[in-house]
Amino acid sequence: MTTLAASGEPGWLAAHRDEIRSRAATEGWVRIRGLPIAGRADAAAAIRALTDEPLTEREGFAPRTAHGDGVHSSSEWPPDQPMCMHHELSYRAEVPRQLVLACVTAPADGGATALADARAVLADLPAELVRRCAETGWRLLRSYTGVVGIGWPDAFGTTDRAAAEAYCATHGIEASWDADGTLRTTQRRPAVVRHPVTGQACWFNQLAFLNEWTMDPDVRDFLVGQFGPAGLPFTTAYGDGSPLDRDTVDHINEVYDKHTVREPWQRGDVLVLDNILTAHSREPYRGSREILVGMGEPVRVEPV
Repeated sequence: MTTLAASGEPGWLAAHRDEIRSRAATEGWVRIRGLPIAGRADAAAAIRALTDEPLTEREGFAPRTAHGDGVHSSSEWPPDQPMCMHHELSYRAEVPRQLVLACVTAPADGGATALADARAVLADLPAELVRRCAETGWRLLRSYTGVVGIGWPDAFGTTDRAAAEAYCATHGIEASWDADGTLRTTQRRPAVVRHPVTGQACWFNQLAFLNEWTMDPDVRDFLVGQFGPAGLPFTTAYGDGSPLDRDTVDHINEVYDKHTVREPWQRGDVLVLDNILTAHSREPYRGSREILVGMGEPVRVEPV
């Protein structure tokens, strides 16, 4: 990880913007420490200074609070629950290549945004798993029940069914409605992609994070009891539709753990991630924690 010490002088970010973005695009991430961030306005200004082509989030899983154009809160996730390794919005047809996170309030304990190099993860996964995922991609299945996560109006930014269906059709998502109004969607995306700048192959998906076997066992049992195995709010499969077994999902998460690095947040920290080169997670924490986030540089990734 590269850590740059900011001087705190006006214009420091603008003067170092190109270096920061270039290093993130090849090294995977850059942490900037010591910026004079006194509140949300300062954090939002830092994010905007480093972000090109802000991306509006669609198809999200957890609520966020907007803080002006292109800036929002981190996902609202229970503090005592980990958010496992993933690449932001990697299930979309168009994904953000860059994430910028700025710390307004550091937690009293825990809460790190942990990181893992997608190139190293790919190299360490079983060859047969990589081959299968490279050939078939991965599949995300969602049921917008309203019990877990956000409902489809928030996910698609509309209360109009026809508009939601049009979005799905445009973005390669199969959609159907149950009689009770539940929207079910399926989308297939590449699981191993080529980075648009470096050309390197990267493990880029949420195959393990969004799979039912990564859920808390009690939560999974409750959801299966409520909706049946086919009605889970979300799960994943191989691109050909074949289910993943628990051992495979556990092994993917173990490889992520092996390559995880973490650094506790400090107020004023800004973390610039290349979303394709780097997976990230959020660890459990105590106390208040406020991290603002910006996503930018939307791209359509190409499979290897």
